[in-house]
Amino acid sequence: MTVHSLLSSTDPFFKWSLASAYSALAFLSAALFIGPSNILRNRPNPVSTDLRRDIGIWAALLGLFHTIVGLQVHMKGRFWLYFVFSPNEDRFLPVRYDLFGFANYTGLAATLVLIMLLALSNDLSLRRLGARRWKSLQRWNYPCCIFVVLHGVAYQFIENRSLWFIGLFGSIVLVAGALQLAGFRKKRLLKTREPRGASLAG
Repeated sequence: MTVHSLLSSTDPFFKWSLASAYSALAFLSAALFIGPSNILRNRPNPVSTDLRRDIGIWAALLGLFHTIVGLQVHMKGRFWLYFVFSPNEDRFLPVRYDLFGFANYTGLAATLVLIMLLALSNDLSLRRLGARRWKSLQRWNYPCCIFVVLHGVAYQFIENRSLWFIGLFGSIVLVAGALQLAGFRKKRLLKTREPRGASLAG
């Protein structure tokens, strides 16, 4: 709601699109905080927790809401023009290959991954798939984050966002990335310190 209230635009679709985008990014980053923070504090890092799952569900729902609302902002409701050029334009390919197309295709990729992750966010999926397979599918949240960042960066240029919004976007991404990197390095360091042959014990 804070982002929504800061926007001077009179277009409700634009305001809700941007507000939901930053909210979804914040929840997605929060979901990524939990694993590395457990590692950095030497706490157990289970395959799934209710907190991480609930945060991920909110991130997915907000992301899907952003997609639905965002497709109403440009092109006067003709949402297919987010992905293909208008027939009136003389283009080499009908598929959009400009920055606008890049932004929307990365957004579409992120949306499809979010739908998959949302479908997996329940105990039934975990039991049926097993912990290893379920976790391997859940790791698609990392490509999803890359798609989200690329989508967001592109729209910073397309809509000529103010420094305030660029700073907010950059801060969320940098903090999440730094924590992921710190957790990865700590996990790698712990593995190198394991006694040789410990994995063969038992």
